Parts: sequence; C-alpha cells; structure tokens
Amino acid sequence: MESSARMNLTYCAAVLALACLTAGCSKQQAQAVGGMPSVPVSVAVVAQEAMPEQVRAIGNVEPSSTVQIKSQVAGELLSVHFTEGRDVEKDELLLEIDPRPYKDALAQAEAAVAKDRAQLTQAQANVGRDAAQAKSAEADAYRYEQLAKEGVAPQMQAMQTRATADAARESTRADQAAIESARASLESDQSAVERAKLDLAYCEIRSPVSGRTGNLLVNPGNLVKVNDVPLVVINQVAPIFVSFGVPEEQLNAIRQRNAGEKLVVEAYTDADPNRIARGLLKVIDNTVDTNTGTIRLKAVFDNAAHTLWPGQFVNVLLTLDTQSKATVVPSEAVQDGQRGQFIFVVKPDQTVESRPITVARTIGRKSVIAKGVVPGETVVTDGQLRLFPGAKIQPVAAGKVDNLTL
Repeated sequence: MESSARMNLTYCAAVLALACLTAGCSKQQAQAVGGMPSVPVSVAVVAQEAMPEQVRAIGNVEPSSTVQIKSQVAGELLSVHFTEGRDVEKDELLLEIDPRPYKDALAQAEAAVAKDRAQLTQAQANVGRDAAQAKSAEADAYRYEQLAKEGVAPQMQAMQTRATADAARESTRADQAAIESARASLESDQSAVERAKLDLAYCEIRSPVSGRTGNLLVNPGNLVKVNDVPLVVINQVAPIFVSFGVPEEQLNAIRQRNAGEKLVVEAYTDADPNRIARGLLKVIDNTVDTNTGTIRLKAVFDNAAHTLWPGQFVNVLLTLDTQSKATVVPSEAVQDGQRGQFIFVVKPDQTVESRPITVARTIGRKSVIAKGVVPGETVVTDGQLRLFPGAKIQPVAAGKVDNLTL
C-alpha cells in the first residue's frame, strides 16, 4: 500500500510538471507571434481595364514570293550587274549572257524575211502579168470560136486559141498559189525573227520581282544551259508572310471574328521583343493537322522596315477581341502553390490572407484574373516569401523590399 501511494504521488507530480511546461511554451509562442514586426512588401490595387483577348503561338517568317533566276538561253555568262544580298527592283538588270550568237541568228532571220518579201512581190507581179495574158487569150478564143461557127475561120484554129486561153488561166492560178506560199514563208520567217529577238532579249536577265538577292550561284565565264541550275534566288520580303499554328479549339472563334474584319497579328523576336511588327490575318488553312491538332494560319506584314526576315522564328500574338472590363493585377502578384495559383490580399487591418485565383491569361506584365479578386482590392506584388496568412504587412515602394530588414 505504501509503495502504491508513492507511485501515484510521483505520477501526479510528473503530470503537473508537464502541464506547467506546456502552458509556459504556449504563452511564449503567443508572445512571439503577437510581437513579430510588420513585413515590408510592395502592394498594388486590383484594376479594371480593357484588355485584348489574344492567342499566342510560335510562327515562321516566309517570303511572299521566292524566284529562282534561271537562264532561258544557253551561252557564256558575261557579267553580273547586282550586289549579292542587296535589294533589287522589278525589271532591274541582273545578269548578261553572251548575245553574239543570237544577234547572228536575228540577222539571218531578218534576211530570210527580206527574201520572202521579194518573192512575194515577184509572185504578185507574175499574177498581174498572167492575168492580163489570160484575159487576152480568152478574148481571142471567143472570137475564133464565133468565126469558126460562121465558117470564116478553121475549127482547128479556134481549138488552139481556146487551149491557149485555158493555159493562161491555169498559169494565173499557179501564180496565186505561189503568192500564198510566199506569204506563208514570210509569216514563218517573221516568227523566226520574233523568236530571235526574244532570245536576244533573254541574254539580259532582269528581275521579275522587287526583292532581296541571295548569293550568286554561277560565276561569270561559266557556260549556262537553258532552264538549268539557278543563277541567283530572289526573296520578296516586302510584303512578307508569317505562318503559325493555333489549337483547333480556337478555329471557330477565329473564323467568326475574321469574317467581320481582318484580325490584327503582332510578331516579334526573342532577341528584340520591343520591336513589334503588326500585320493582318490573311489565310486560314483548309484543314486541321490531325497529328498536332492545330490549324495553320498566315498573316501578311508590309515589312517596309525589314523587321522580319525569311526563315526567322517569331512570337505571334493574334488579337481576337477586347475585354472592356477585365480584372487585372501585376503578374508579380500571382504565386504558384501546391494547390494551384494564389495571391496575397491585404485586409483593412493591414494583415494578409492567401486567396486562390484563376488566371484567364497573361499579357506582358499584367494578368487577367477570372476569379478570386475584385477591382479595388489591394494585393502584394513583392516580398511574398516572408508572408503567411494573418501576417502584418508594411507597404513600401517597389524595389525597396530587399533593402529592408525585419
């Protein structure tokens, strides 16, 4: 009995000591929490602004026209009249092929035309002469036929004059056929002259478009063939195209908005994000890519300043519409947590609460909030790492948070 009583007394003492220790710790923690200083943070007021509804994509810059310059005649490449990598205008002289063989061919064709014209003139003269002779022979034949009927002239003589008249008539028909033949030869040789002139003109290779030349692919002195290897490639860079793909879920919205007016497209590179080119949506492809689930779009840019270059990869912003009253916060205010995105909202007593939000889209340094905060509320934009729900805050100017100590 005495041993049992001693054990009970020891147990009660231990419980009492533990209770005192627990109470002391709780009091110290409460004092520590209540006595923590305010956390310096930067804040901003949730605004209501007009924000565009945009589709973001990665696009590829394409020339509006690519022309491979090839020779249309064979011969020696004599000279080059352009500078590689420079702009050229339409019809500007680029290259020259040796024209001497084609000048000779033109001279021969022109001589053949002159010969044909002389033969035509001679055939026409023969027709006139033979026609006169045929008319005279026909008159003689008629007269002798009448005299033969009256018995004055022999029948044989009448038959001879008739044969002479028939021969003269057939000679006239032969002369007419010679005229037609001469005319056909003349037309053929005139075509040969035009062809020779065209070949001679092809000796001067001119630019079919205005654009930017690439590297010269065949040097002067080389023999070139008809429609063989390209001599130079010209890309038309003003205007210029940007091709990009968007998810097929956006197709209906894009088609509906594009039916009323052309949609605005912006493009910029990662190297120079502040240099933005603006154009208009031009083409919506006629099929969805089943492998990627995207639809290809093409926008046209005037590119007068040559901001875009063929082959570049660019960031593309396709503006579908403008939301007139969007709830907007600085993007720095949005934080990522285990349960999704959240934001610290400042309450009237200068403490903060963690509030889950839904971000509709981010444009530059602004985030459009679909749910979670309302215009007029104050949110924390810098210094969130020191915060916890219920923490007291001290608003300071942006950029000064890291310079202050607790």
